[in-house]
Amino acid sequence: MEKKSKRDRGRILTTSGLKKLNEAIDEWKQQYNLRGTLVEIEAESGVGSDTISKIRQGRVGADLSKIQQLFAAFSLTLDETDHRSGKQGSSSTESETLGELLPILNNEQIVSQNSSQVFISYRSQDPDQELARQFETALTAAGHQVFMAADHIRLGENWFQRINEELKRCDYLLLFLPPQSAQSELLTYQVQLAKELQFSRPDRKPIILPIRVGFSLSTPLNHDLRGYLYRIQQREWRSPEDSVVILKEVLTLLATSPENLAPEIEEEKDVQNPEEISSIVSGSRPPLPAAEPEIPGGQIDVASTFYMERPPIEERCYQTILQPSGLIRIKAPRQMGKTSLMARILHHAGEAGYRTVPLSFQLVDKEVFSNLEQFLKWFCAYVGRELSLPNQLDDYWDDIFGSKVNCKDYFEKYLLAQIDTPLVLGIDEIDRVFQYPDIAEDFLGLLRAWHEESKRRAIWKKLRLLMVHSTEVYIPMNINQSPFNVGLPIDLPEFNQQQIQDLASRHNLNWSASEVEKLMAIVGGHPYLVRVALYHISKQDLTLEDLPENVTTETGIYSDHLRRHLWNLEEHPELVEAMKNVISESSSRQLTGMLGFKLDSLGLVKWDNNKCYPRCELYRQYFQAHL
Repeated sequence: MEKKSKRDRGRILTTSGLKKLNEAIDEWKQQYNLRGTLVEIEAESGVGSDTISKIRQGRVGADLSKIQQLFAAFSLTLDETDHRSGKQGSSSTESETLGELLPILNNEQIVSQNSSQVFISYRSQDPDQELARQFETALTAAGHQVFMAADHIRLGENWFQRINEELKRCDYLLLFLPPQSAQSELLTYQVQLAKELQFSRPDRKPIILPIRVGFSLSTPLNHDLRGYLYRIQQREWRSPEDSVVILKEVLTLLATSPENLAPEIEEEKDVQNPEEISSIVSGSRPPLPAAEPEIPGGQIDVASTFYMERPPIEERCYQTILQPSGLIRIKAPRQMGKTSLMARILHHAGEAGYRTVPLSFQLVDKEVFSNLEQFLKWFCAYVGRELSLPNQLDDYWDDIFGSKVNCKDYFEKYLLAQIDTPLVLGIDEIDRVFQYPDIAEDFLGLLRAWHEESKRRAIWKKLRLLMVHSTEVYIPMNINQSPFNVGLPIDLPEFNQQQIQDLASRHNLNWSASEVEKLMAIVGGHPYLVRVALYHISKQDLTLEDLPENVTTETGIYSDHLRRHLWNLEEHPELVEAMKNVISESSSRQLTGMLGFKLDSLGLVKWDNNKCYPRCELYRQYFQAHL
């Protein structure tokens, strides 16, 4: 007789087999509006609940006939690749199985009684892809429902619409952040939508769980991601040894009551402020004459050799910000270099001994804009915190005087009075306040009043204002109360041919004027698009000759950027129609003011003699094919 240790201990589902079973059960649950409890599955299949649990958790082998019965109950055929021996150490596919990854499911504290909806966002390359599939297997085995776009969006289905629907449905957004996160506009936009959903819901869902795959927690994310993930604890995956540790933590969190989870995840730590421009400013070291190409994405370090000046803009800004009553207004569409210029102006002011406070309205919670009182209190408290001054709003806020007078007093009698040097207040994405007319008129009028005060009173001469926006001011304002018709206006232009040739040389590309013209024929002088092309060409990912065939493909160097724009347009049907009008050869290309403003702020169009045109050939080709 064979020894017991040599006997086959039943069968265990492989990763592919478990995935097949769980997907079928999910479809059955949706079809009949069931929760999918063990009792319900037992009633449907005739397999005992203990055996079902054993099969789905993969800890020990189960009888093959029971597995076949369970599969047949959900109209599935059990293939040889769907299962393996339950005997320890057997099977060449063991690395693919649950054996090494799921012993932690023996811990009842991390197996949820209630199923959660989990959206897994990942890059379709290993190790991210394999890691996402491992987590999908473990989460489904623990009773959760998992959505992964590559597996669940069917051919012909609207990708953007489905992603939006799943983000709205999910309880958790599990983010696998690759080193290329700084470059991924789709990932950033996905997180932005999740944050907006949080702000609009009392349960603050979806809860975001970020895991960095293969890059350090000390490595900065792009400007927007850094802000959206501020105060959210992140984890770092360095090697397969980290998988079980992180998975156990995720499963434990999912087993925690959701109302108790958000404070734990978002507990404030002594972490770097996402808007702390000085953290991105690398000091006063001069740029190197040549350097390793940088992945384009977000704000450029002030010491970077890849920042391209557009004379005389920088020098005029540096001079203006050091003058009493200095006010600068920087306007340009997305990804034209506004925030990078703002960082340099603040850095220049800091080098002159001034105090600087950078603030981006894009990263401010929606609830802050609920009313003028709330907004101005937040504004005062934020600036005070950045100046390392304790919050004394209660001492200066008197309801009888109204919020605008209180805000002015707080700045005049406390914040400005506490500092010995001028203060430069840099407000990025100030046009976000345009969406809240009840706040915008009063707040912008207050900034204008402070500017006028600075011409008469010494205390207000300490304040210098730097305002950055993407679109024209489309809210009605009294001309004498608007801050947008005073100070130094800066309208950032695209790069010219000479600047692109200079930037190419910084990427170690010895280009002629004709080569620059070939690039400009596709992307014009758009700073971000130019830098993306130069980066990939300098890294030998493709050649300039390959570029025309590459740019609009689904795997091309601009695929993420273009899909992000398409996603944004499809969120607003009126913008889709407006863009169709712009790219149509038979169109008059005349748009109403608001639609034109919005397309311009996205950087998709440019104006010529009151007519709207695609900003570059890349956009014309892509949107003609996809709209």
